[in-house]
Amino acid sequence: MNIASHVERGCQLYPDKIALIFEDKSFTYKQLNELVNCLANSLSGLGIKKGDRVALFLPNIPEFIISYLGILKIGAVAVSINVMLKNAEVSYILNDCDAKAIITTEVQSQQVPEADLPQLQHILIAEGKASKGVSLTELMEKASPHARAVAMDRHAPACIVYTSGTTGFPKGATLSHGNVISNMYAHNRCCGMTPNDRLLLFLPLFHCFGQNAILNAGLNVCATIILHRRFKMEQVLHSIAHDQITMFFGVPTIYINLLSTETSGYNFSDIRYYFSAAAPMPVEIAQTWLDKYGKVIHEGYGLTETSPCACYNHDLKYKLGSIGAPIENVEMAIVDDHGHQLPPGEVGQIIIRGPNVMLGYWNRPFETAEVIKNGWFYTGDIGYMDEDGFFYIVDRLKDMINVSGFKVYPTEVENVIYQHPAVVEAAVYGVADTVKGEIIKANIILKPDHQITAQQITEFCQERMAAYKVPHEIIFVDSLPKNPTGKVLKRVLRQQSPQLSTVGI
Repeated sequence: MNIASHVERGCQLYPDKIALIFEDKSFTYKQLNELVNCLANSLSGLGIKKGDRVALFLPNIPEFIISYLGILKIGAVAVSINVMLKNAEVSYILNDCDAKAIITTEVQSQQVPEADLPQLQHILIAEGKASKGVSLTELMEKASPHARAVAMDRHAPACIVYTSGTTGFPKGATLSHGNVISNMYAHNRCCGMTPNDRLLLFLPLFHCFGQNAILNAGLNVCATIILHRRFKMEQVLHSIAHDQITMFFGVPTIYINLLSTETSGYNFSDIRYYFSAAAPMPVEIAQTWLDKYGKVIHEGYGLTETSPCACYNHDLKYKLGSIGAPIENVEMAIVDDHGHQLPPGEVGQIIIRGPNVMLGYWNRPFETAEVIKNGWFYTGDIGYMDEDGFFYIVDRLKDMINVSGFKVYPTEVENVIYQHPAVVEAAVYGVADTVKGEIIKANIILKPDHQITAQQITEFCQERMAAYKVPHEIIFVDSLPKNPTGKVLKRVLRQQSPQLSTVGI
Protein backbone atom coordinates (compact mmCIF):
# COMPACT_ATOMS: atom_id res chain seq x y z
CA MET A 1 0.00 0.00 0.00
CA ASN A 2 0.96 3.64 -0.45
CA ILE A 3 -1.00 6.77 0.41
CA ALA A 4 -0.03 8.32 -2.94
CA SER A 5 -1.82 5.56 -4.82
CA HIS A 6 -4.99 7.67 -4.61
CA VAL A 7 -3.65 10.28 -7.04
CA GLU A 8 -2.65 7.50 -9.44
CA ARG A 9 -6.16 6.08 -9.22
CA GLY A 10 -7.60 9.52 -9.91
CA CYS A 11 -5.34 9.82 -12.96
CA GLN A 12 -6.51 6.44 -14.24
CA LEU A 13 -10.24 6.91 -13.61
CA TYR A 14 -10.66 10.67 -14.14
CA PRO A 15 -7.57 11.94 -16.05
CA ASP A 16 -9.27 15.13 -17.27
CA LYS A 17 -11.16 15.93 -14.07
CA ILE A 18 -9.95 18.94 -12.08
CA ALA A 19 -8.18 17.68 -8.99
CA LEU A 20 -6.85 20.97 -7.61
CA ILE A 21 -7.67 24.65 -7.96
CA PHE A 22 -5.38 27.31 -6.52
CA GLU A 23 -5.84 31.00 -7.25
CA ASP A 24 -5.69 31.26 -11.07
CA LYS A 25 -4.30 27.76 -11.59
CA SER A 26 -6.02 24.41 -11.98
CA PHE A 27 -4.62 20.90 -12.30
CA THR A 28 -6.33 17.81 -13.68
CA TYR A 29 -5.72 14.47 -12.03
CA LYS A 30 -3.40 13.56 -14.92
CA GLN A 31 -1.44 16.80 -14.58
CA LEU A 32 -1.22 16.50 -10.81
CA ASN A 33 0.00 12.91 -11.00
CA GLU A 34 2.65 13.81 -13.59
CA LEU A 35 3.93 16.67 -11.43
CA VAL A 36 4.06 14.35 -8.44
CA ASN A 37 6.04 11.87 -10.55
CA CYS A 38 8.50 14.59 -11.59
CA LEU A 39 8.97 15.50 -7.95
CA ALA A 40 9.46 11.87 -6.95
CA ASN A 41 12.05 11.33 -9.68
CA SER A 42 13.81 14.59 -8.74
CA LEU A 43 14.21 13.41 -5.17
CA SER A 44 15.44 10.00 -6.29
CA GLY A 45 17.99 11.77 -8.48
CA LEU A 46 19.30 13.57 -5.41
CA GLY A 47 19.82 10.26 -3.66
CA ILE A 48 16.72 10.35 -1.45
CA LYS A 49 15.74 6.75 -0.68
CA LYS A 50 12.98 4.81 1.02
CA GLY A 51 12.81 5.75 4.71
CA ASP A 52 14.73 9.03 4.33
CA ARG A 53 13.08 12.05 5.88
CA VAL A 54 12.22 15.05 3.70
CA ALA A 55 10.89 18.14 5.47
CA LEU A 56 8.09 20.31 4.12
CA PHE A 57 8.37 23.90 5.35
CA LEU A 58 5.72 25.28 3.02
CA PRO A 59 2.53 27.33 3.14
CA ASN A 60 -0.68 26.22 1.41
CA ILE A 61 0.51 26.19 -2.18
CA PRO A 62 0.26 23.41 -4.81
CA GLU A 63 3.94 22.62 -4.28
CA PHE A 64 3.12 21.36 -0.79
CA ILE A 65 0.70 18.79 -2.19
CA ILE A 66 3.00 17.84 -5.09
CA SER A 67 6.00 17.49 -2.79
CA TYR A 68 4.12 15.60 -0.09
CA LEU A 69 2.81 13.02 -2.56
CA GLY A 70 6.14 12.77 -4.38
CA ILE A 71 7.94 12.03 -1.13
CA LEU A 72 5.47 9.28 -0.31
CA LYS A 73 5.64 7.78 -3.82
CA ILE A 74 9.29 6.84 -3.37
CA GLY A 75 8.75 5.54 0.15
CA ALA A 76 10.44 8.45 1.88
CA VAL A 77 8.92 10.08 4.96
CA ALA A 78 7.25 13.51 4.74
CA VAL A 79 7.98 15.72 7.75
CA SER A 80 5.55 18.64 8.14
CA ILE A 81 6.89 21.82 9.75
CA ASN A 82 4.60 24.60 10.91
CA VAL A 83 5.33 27.66 8.73
CA MET A 84 5.03 29.93 11.75
CA LEU A 85 8.06 28.41 13.47
CA LYS A 86 11.26 30.38 13.78
CA ASN A 87 14.93 29.56 13.21
CA ALA A 88 15.71 27.66 16.41
CA GLU A 89 12.43 25.73 16.30
CA VAL A 90 13.03 24.67 12.69
CA SER A 91 16.60 23.66 13.48
CA TYR A 92 15.46 21.46 16.34
CA ILE A 93 12.95 19.57 14.17
CA LEU A 94 15.36 19.08 11.26
CA ASN A 95 17.97 17.63 13.59
CA ASP A 96 15.46 15.55 15.56
CA CYS A 97 14.27 13.69 12.45
CA ASP A 98 17.64 13.76 10.63
CA ALA A 99 16.06 15.28 7.53
CA LYS A 100 18.18 14.84 4.39
CA ALA A 101 16.30 17.52 2.47
CA ILE A 102 13.92 20.39 3.07
CA ILE A 103 11.47 21.84 0.57
CA THR A 104 10.58 25.44 1.32
CA THR A 105 10.11 28.90 -0.18
CA GLU A 106 12.47 31.82 -0.58
CA VAL A 107 10.70 33.63 2.27
CA GLN A 108 10.57 30.63 4.61
CA SER A 109 14.18 29.71 3.88
CA GLN A 110 15.21 32.69 6.02
CA GLN A 111 14.19 30.57 9.02
CA VAL A 112 16.32 27.60 7.90
CA PRO A 113 19.72 27.77 9.63
CA GLU A 114 22.87 27.59 7.53
CA ALA A 115 24.86 25.74 10.19
CA ASP A 116 24.50 22.97 12.78
CA LEU A 117 22.40 20.74 10.52
CA PRO A 118 24.82 17.86 9.85
CA GLN A 119 22.30 15.57 8.13
CA LEU A 120 20.68 18.17 5.86
CA GLN A 121 22.05 17.81 2.33
CA HIS A 122 19.55 19.68 0.15
CA ILE A 123 17.50 22.88 0.40
CA LEU A 124 14.92 22.98 -2.39
CA ILE A 125 13.11 26.25 -3.12
CA ALA A 126 9.55 25.74 -4.35
CA GLU A 127 8.52 29.39 -4.62
CA GLY A 128 10.61 32.52 -5.18
CA LYS A 129 14.31 32.83 -5.98
CA ALA A 130 16.68 30.06 -4.95
CA SER A 131 19.18 32.40 -3.28
CA LYS A 132 19.68 29.66 -0.69
CA GLY A 133 19.52 26.16 -2.13
CA VAL A 134 18.32 24.87 -5.50
CA SER A 135 15.20 25.66 -7.54
CA LEU A 136 12.69 22.83 -7.24
CA THR A 137 11.04 23.87 -10.51
CA GLU A 138 14.32 23.52 -12.43
CA LEU A 139 14.89 20.08 -10.94
CA MET A 140 11.38 18.93 -11.86
CA GLU A 141 11.68 20.24 -15.44
CA LYS A 142 14.54 17.80 -16.00
CA ALA A 143 12.75 14.81 -14.45
CA SER A 144 10.54 12.15 -16.03
CA PRO A 145 6.75 12.46 -15.53
CA HIS A 146 6.47 8.68 -15.22
CA ALA A 147 6.62 6.82 -11.90
CA ARG A 148 4.62 4.43 -9.76
CA ALA A 149 4.09 4.53 -6.03
CA VAL A 150 6.40 2.12 -4.22
CA ALA A 151 4.54 -0.65 -2.38
CA MET A 152 4.93 -0.09 1.35
CA ASP A 153 4.13 -2.18 4.40
CA ARG A 154 1.12 -0.84 6.25
CA HIS A 155 3.33 -0.21 9.29
CA ALA A 156 6.01 1.66 7.35
CA PRO A 157 6.41 5.31 8.41
CA ALA A 158 4.82 7.74 5.96
CA CYS A 159 4.61 11.08 7.77
CA ILE A 160 5.96 12.80 10.83
CA VAL A 161 3.83 15.61 12.21
CA TYR A 162 5.37 17.46 15.12
CA THR A 163 3.38 18.27 18.21
CA SER A 164 4.42 20.37 21.18
CA GLY A 165 6.03 18.45 24.01
CA THR A 166 5.44 18.79 27.75
CA THR A 167 9.17 19.39 28.16
CA GLY A 168 9.02 22.33 25.77
CA PHE A 169 10.49 20.30 22.88
CA PRO A 170 8.30 19.12 19.98
CA LYS A 171 7.70 15.40 19.46
CA GLY A 172 7.28 13.83 16.04
CA ALA A 173 4.07 11.81 15.85
CA THR A 174 4.94 9.13 13.31
CA LEU A 175 2.03 7.99 11.13
CA SER A 176 2.22 4.93 8.95
CA HIS A 177 0.73 4.38 5.50
CA GLY A 178 -1.83 2.12 7.17
CA ASN A 179 -2.72 4.79 9.75
CA VAL A 180 -3.50 7.43 7.15
CA ILE A 181 -5.21 5.15 4.65
CA SER A 182 -7.54 3.69 7.27
CA ASN A 183 -8.38 7.18 8.46
CA MET A 184 -9.10 8.67 5.06
CA TYR A 185 -11.43 5.79 4.13
CA ALA A 186 -13.29 6.17 7.43
CA HIS A 187 -13.55 9.92 6.88
CA ASN A 188 -14.85 9.34 3.35
CA ARG A 189 -17.68 7.21 4.70
CA CYS A 190 -18.53 9.40 7.67
CA CYS A 191 -18.69 12.57 5.60
CA GLY A 192 -20.26 10.91 2.57
CA MET A 193 -17.62 12.24 0.18
CA THR A 194 -18.08 11.58 -3.56
CA PRO A 195 -16.20 12.43 -6.78
CA ASN A 196 -18.73 15.22 -7.35
CA ASP A 197 -17.73 17.07 -4.18
CA ARG A 198 -15.67 20.24 -4.13
CA LEU A 199 -13.76 20.67 -0.86
CA LEU A 200 -12.59 24.04 0.40
CA LEU A 201 -9.14 23.78 1.98
CA PHE A 202 -7.81 26.84 3.78
CA LEU A 203 -6.67 25.05 6.93
CA PRO A 204 -2.88 24.61 7.08
CA LEU A 205 -1.57 21.60 5.20
CA PHE A 206 1.20 21.14 7.78
CA HIS A 207 -1.57 20.28 10.29
CA CYS A 208 -2.97 16.75 10.39
CA PHE A 209 -6.55 18.04 9.94
CA GLY A 210 -5.90 19.73 6.61
CA GLN A 211 -3.45 17.10 5.43
CA ASN A 212 -5.45 13.95 6.10
CA ALA A 213 -9.09 14.77 6.83
CA ILE A 214 -9.42 17.10 3.83
CA LEU A 215 -6.60 16.66 1.29
CA ASN A 216 -6.00 12.90 1.44
CA ALA A 217 -9.65 12.09 2.05
CA GLY A 218 -10.71 14.28 -0.88
CA LEU A 219 -8.16 12.84 -3.29
CA ASN A 220 -9.16 9.34 -2.20
CA VAL A 221 -12.65 9.79 -3.70
CA CYS A 222 -11.36 11.75 -6.70
CA ALA A 223 -13.04 14.96 -5.53
CA THR A 224 -11.86 18.48 -6.37
CA ILE A 225 -9.77 20.42 -3.81
CA ILE A 226 -10.00 24.23 -3.81
CA LEU A 227 -6.86 25.37 -2.02
CA HIS A 228 -6.36 28.74 -0.30
CA ARG A 229 -3.12 30.03 1.20
CA ARG A 230 -4.97 30.84 4.42
CA PHE A 231 -8.37 31.87 5.71
CA LYS A 232 -9.22 35.36 4.46
CA MET A 233 -12.88 36.18 4.94
CA GLU A 234 -13.62 37.95 1.65
CA GLN A 235 -11.65 35.45 -0.43
CA VAL A 236 -13.33 32.49 1.22
CA LEU A 237 -16.83 33.96 0.89
CA HIS A 238 -16.19 34.65 -2.81
CA SER A 239 -14.76 31.17 -3.35
CA ILE A 240 -17.77 29.45 -1.76
CA ALA A 241 -20.01 30.70 -4.56
CA HIS A 242 -17.51 31.07 -7.42
CA ASP A 243 -15.99 27.60 -6.95
CA GLN A 244 -19.32 25.95 -6.07
CA ILE A 245 -18.05 24.54 -2.76
CA THR A 246 -20.06 21.55 -1.53
CA MET A 247 -18.06 20.66 1.63
CA PHE A 248 -16.79 23.21 4.15
CA PHE A 249 -14.20 22.32 6.79
CA GLY A 250 -13.17 24.65 9.60
CA VAL A 251 -12.34 25.08 13.26
CA PRO A 252 -14.77 26.69 15.74
CA THR A 253 -13.08 30.09 15.39
CA ILE A 254 -13.94 30.15 11.68
CA TYR A 255 -17.62 29.49 12.33
CA ILE A 256 -17.67 32.13 15.07
CA ASN A 257 -16.17 34.67 12.66
CA LEU A 258 -18.64 33.74 9.93
CA LEU A 259 -21.57 34.19 12.30
CA SER A 260 -20.35 37.66 13.23
CA THR A 261 -19.87 38.68 9.57
CA GLU A 262 -22.56 39.96 7.23
CA THR A 263 -22.88 37.14 4.67
CA SER A 264 -26.32 37.85 3.22
CA GLY A 265 -24.79 38.89 -0.11
CA TYR A 266 -23.02 35.56 -0.55
CA ASN A 267 -24.46 32.30 -1.81
CA PHE A 268 -24.01 29.28 0.48
CA SER A 269 -26.61 27.17 -1.32
CA ASP A 270 -24.14 24.69 -2.88
CA ILE A 271 -22.68 23.71 0.51
CA ARG A 272 -24.31 20.48 1.60
CA TYR A 273 -21.98 19.66 4.46
CA TYR A 274 -20.19 21.49 7.30
CA PHE A 275 -17.49 19.99 9.52
CA SER A 276 -15.52 21.23 12.52
CA ALA A 277 -12.62 19.76 14.48
CA ALA A 278 -9.27 20.60 16.16
CA ALA A 279 -10.96 22.33 19.13
CA PRO A 280 -14.27 21.92 20.99
CA MET A 281 -17.24 23.57 19.31
CA PRO A 282 -19.25 25.71 21.76
CA VAL A 283 -22.81 24.38 21.93
CA GLU A 284 -24.28 27.86 21.49
CA ILE A 285 -22.34 28.36 18.26
CA ALA A 286 -23.46 25.01 16.85
CA GLN A 287 -27.07 25.82 17.73
CA THR A 288 -26.89 29.34 16.27
CA TRP A 289 -25.45 27.95 13.04
CA LEU A 290 -28.21 25.36 12.80
CA ASP A 291 -30.85 28.02 13.39
CA LYS A 292 -29.37 30.37 10.79
CA TYR A 293 -28.45 27.98 8.00
CA GLY A 294 -30.61 24.94 8.72
CA LYS A 295 -27.64 22.55 8.62
CA VAL A 296 -25.66 20.99 11.44
CA ILE A 297 -21.95 21.39 11.86
CA HIS A 298 -20.72 17.82 12.06
CA GLU A 299 -17.90 17.42 14.55
CA GLY A 300 -14.85 15.23 14.66
CA TYR A 301 -12.53 14.47 17.52
CA GLY A 302 -9.02 13.20 17.39
CA LEU A 303 -5.39 14.11 17.73
CA THR A 304 -2.32 14.17 15.54
CA GLU A 305 -1.45 10.86 17.19
CA THR A 306 -4.69 9.32 15.82
CA SER A 307 -4.18 10.42 12.20
CA PRO A 308 -6.29 12.54 13.29
CA CYS A 309 -9.91 11.31 13.32
CA ALA A 310 -11.11 8.98 16.08
CA CYS A 311 -14.67 10.05 16.76
CA TYR A 312 -17.49 11.53 14.64
CA ASN A 313 -20.83 13.23 15.34
CA HIS A 314 -22.45 11.53 13.33
CA ASP A 315 -23.86 9.85 10.25
CA LEU A 316 -26.50 7.88 12.18
CA LYS A 317 -27.61 10.36 14.82
CA TYR A 318 -26.43 13.88 15.57
CA LYS A 319 -26.20 14.95 19.23
CA LEU A 320 -25.64 18.60 19.98
CA GLY A 321 -22.63 19.10 22.24
CA SER A 322 -21.16 15.64 21.68
CA ILE A 323 -17.96 14.74 19.85
CA GLY A 324 -19.83 11.66 18.61
CA ALA A 325 -18.99 7.99 18.55
CA PRO A 326 -15.85 6.17 17.36
CA ILE A 327 -15.30 5.80 13.61
CA GLU A 328 -15.22 2.29 12.16
CA ASN A 329 -12.52 -0.08 13.41
CA VAL A 330 -11.71 2.32 16.25
CA GLU A 331 -12.49 1.79 19.92
CA MET A 332 -12.76 4.44 22.60
CA ALA A 333 -13.19 4.12 26.34
CA ILE A 334 -13.16 6.15 29.54
CA VAL A 335 -10.71 5.03 32.23
CA ASP A 336 -9.82 6.02 35.77
CA ASP A 337 -6.34 6.86 37.05
CA HIS A 338 -5.51 3.14 37.23
CA GLY A 339 -6.54 2.38 33.65
CA HIS A 340 -9.81 0.66 34.61
CA GLN A 341 -12.68 1.31 32.23
CA LEU A 342 -15.56 3.34 33.63
CA PRO A 343 -19.29 2.93 32.93
CA PRO A 344 -21.42 5.48 31.04
CA GLY A 345 -21.79 8.81 32.79
CA GLU A 346 -18.57 8.63 34.80
CA VAL A 347 -15.78 11.09 34.04
CA GLY A 348 -12.26 9.91 33.27
CA GLN A 349 -9.53 9.95 30.65
CA ILE A 350 -10.37 9.17 27.01
CA ILE A 351 -8.32 6.36 25.48
CA ILE A 352 -8.30 5.19 21.86
CA ARG A 353 -7.36 1.96 20.11
CA GLY A 354 -7.40 1.19 16.39
CA PRO A 355 -5.60 1.30 13.04
CA ASN A 356 -5.45 5.11 13.28
CA VAL A 357 -3.14 5.18 16.33
CA MET A 358 0.38 6.36 15.46
CA LEU A 359 3.44 4.15 15.42
CA GLY A 360 4.88 6.33 18.18
CA TYR A 361 6.93 9.47 18.69
CA TRP A 362 9.98 9.55 16.43
CA ASN A 363 13.02 8.23 18.31
CA ARG A 364 11.24 8.68 21.66
CA PRO A 365 10.47 5.22 23.05
CA PHE A 366 10.01 6.46 26.62
CA GLU A 367 7.46 9.14 25.67
CA THR A 368 5.72 6.63 23.39
CA ALA A 369 5.42 4.09 26.20
CA GLU A 370 3.89 6.77 28.42
CA VAL A 371 0.93 7.27 26.08
CA ILE A 372 0.50 3.90 24.31
CA LYS A 373 -0.25 1.07 26.72
CA ASN A 374 -1.44 -2.36 25.55
CA GLY A 375 -2.39 -0.82 22.22
CA TRP A 376 -4.46 1.97 23.79
CA PHE A 377 -3.50 5.60 23.23
CA TYR A 378 -4.01 7.72 26.36
CA THR A 379 -5.15 11.11 25.10
CA GLY A 380 -4.86 13.21 28.23
CA ASP A 381 -8.38 14.50 27.52
CA ILE A 382 -11.05 14.15 30.18
CA GLY A 383 -14.61 13.23 29.25
CA TYR A 384 -17.44 10.77 29.60
CA MET A 385 -19.59 8.48 27.48
CA ASP A 386 -23.39 8.38 27.49
CA GLU A 387 -25.62 5.31 27.28
CA ASP A 388 -25.66 5.48 23.48
CA GLY A 389 -21.88 5.37 23.21
CA PHE A 390 -21.51 9.07 22.38
CA PHE A 391 -18.55 10.86 23.94
CA TYR A 392 -18.27 14.31 25.51
CA ILE A 393 -15.18 16.39 26.34
CA VAL A 394 -15.09 17.83 29.85
CA ASP A 395 -11.54 19.08 30.42
CA ARG A 396 -7.91 18.27 29.82
CA LEU A 397 -5.66 16.25 32.04
CA LYS A 398 -2.62 18.11 30.79
CA ASP A 399 -1.95 21.82 30.89
CA MET A 400 -1.91 21.98 27.09
CA ILE A 401 -3.48 25.14 25.65
CA ASN A 402 -5.59 24.96 22.48
CA VAL A 403 -5.47 28.25 20.55
CA SER A 404 -7.77 28.09 17.51
CA GLY A 405 -6.82 24.45 17.03
CA PHE A 406 -3.07 25.00 17.54
CA LYS A 407 -1.74 23.17 20.57
CA VAL A 408 0.68 24.96 22.88
CA TYR A 409 2.33 23.59 26.01
CA PRO A 410 3.02 26.17 28.75
CA THR A 411 6.55 24.91 29.41
CA GLU A 412 7.49 25.62 25.82
CA VAL A 413 6.49 29.28 26.23
CA GLU A 414 7.94 29.55 29.73
CA ASN A 415 11.31 28.34 28.46
CA VAL A 416 11.45 31.35 26.16
CA ILE A 417 10.22 33.86 28.76
CA TYR A 418 12.86 32.64 31.21
CA GLN A 419 15.52 33.67 28.69
CA HIS A 420 14.71 37.32 29.40
CA PRO A 421 17.19 38.75 31.92
CA ALA A 422 14.48 40.61 33.86
CA VAL A 423 12.38 37.52 34.60
CA VAL A 424 12.71 35.58 37.83
CA GLU A 425 9.67 33.31 37.51
CA ALA A 426 6.89 32.74 35.00
CA ALA A 427 3.70 30.70 34.77
CA VAL A 428 1.94 30.29 31.43
CA TYR A 429 -1.63 29.01 31.25
CA GLY A 430 -4.69 29.01 29.06
CA VAL A 431 -8.03 30.63 29.77
CA ALA A 432 -11.33 30.23 27.97
CA ASP A 433 -12.01 32.58 25.08
CA THR A 434 -15.23 32.91 23.11
CA VAL A 435 -13.49 33.13 19.73
CA LYS A 436 -10.20 31.21 19.93
CA GLY A 437 -11.30 28.54 22.38
CA GLU A 438 -8.40 29.48 24.63
CA ILE A 439 -5.86 32.27 24.84
CA ILE A 440 -2.47 32.28 26.51
CA LYS A 441 -1.74 34.31 29.63
CA ALA A 442 1.57 34.64 31.45
CA ASN A 443 2.00 35.65 35.08
CA ILE A 444 5.55 36.93 35.55
CA ILE A 445 7.61 37.83 38.59
CA LEU A 446 10.39 40.31 37.79
CA LYS A 447 13.78 40.52 39.40
CA PRO A 448 14.17 43.35 41.96
CA ASP A 449 14.92 46.78 40.49
CA HIS A 450 14.08 45.64 36.94
CA GLN A 451 11.66 47.83 35.01
CA ILE A 452 10.09 46.33 31.90
CA THR A 453 6.76 46.56 30.10
CA ALA A 454 4.39 43.86 28.94
CA GLN A 455 4.98 45.01 25.36
CA GLN A 456 8.70 44.38 25.72
CA ILE A 457 8.04 40.82 26.91
CA THR A 458 5.65 40.32 24.00
CA GLU A 459 8.22 41.53 21.48
CA PHE A 460 10.86 39.31 23.09
CA CYS A 461 8.58 36.30 22.58
CA GLN A 462 7.61 37.27 19.02
CA GLU A 463 11.26 37.16 17.99
CA ARG A 464 11.70 33.63 19.34
CA MET A 465 8.54 31.64 18.71
CA ALA A 466 5.57 31.21 16.44
CA ALA A 467 2.95 33.96 16.76
CA TYR A 468 0.22 31.67 18.10
CA LYS A 469 2.45 30.73 21.06
CA VAL A 470 3.02 34.34 22.18
CA PRO A 471 0.99 35.19 25.32
CA HIS A 472 -2.07 37.30 24.66
CA GLU A 473 -1.75 38.96 28.05
CA ILE A 474 1.24 39.55 30.33
CA ILE A 475 0.53 40.06 34.04
CA PHE A 476 3.26 41.14 36.43
CA VAL A 477 2.74 39.64 39.90
CA ASP A 478 4.55 39.41 43.23
CA SER A 479 3.90 35.69 43.77
CA LEU A 480 2.47 32.54 42.19
CA PRO A 481 0.16 30.01 43.88
CA LYS A 482 2.01 26.77 44.62
CA ASN A 483 1.43 23.44 46.28
CA PRO A 484 3.60 22.17 49.15
CA THR A 485 6.17 20.73 46.74
CA GLY A 486 6.57 24.08 44.98
CA LYS A 487 4.64 23.25 41.83
CA VAL A 488 2.72 26.21 40.42
CA LEU A 489 -1.04 25.66 40.66
CA LYS A 490 -2.15 26.64 37.18
CA ARG A 491 -5.64 25.48 37.99
CA VAL A 492 -5.81 28.32 40.52
CA LEU A 493 -4.49 30.80 37.96
CA ARG A 494 -7.18 29.77 35.48
CA GLN A 495 -9.87 30.11 38.13
CA GLN A 496 -8.65 33.57 39.10
CA SER A 497 -8.55 34.79 35.53
CA PRO A 498 -11.78 36.19 34.00
CA GLN A 499 -12.84 35.03 30.53
CA LEU A 500 -11.57 37.41 27.88
CA SER A 501 -13.19 37.77 24.48
CA THR A 502 -10.99 38.68 21.54
CA VAL A 503 -13.82 39.57 19.16
CA GLY A 504 -12.61 42.23 16.79
CA ILE A 505 -8.93 41.80 17.63
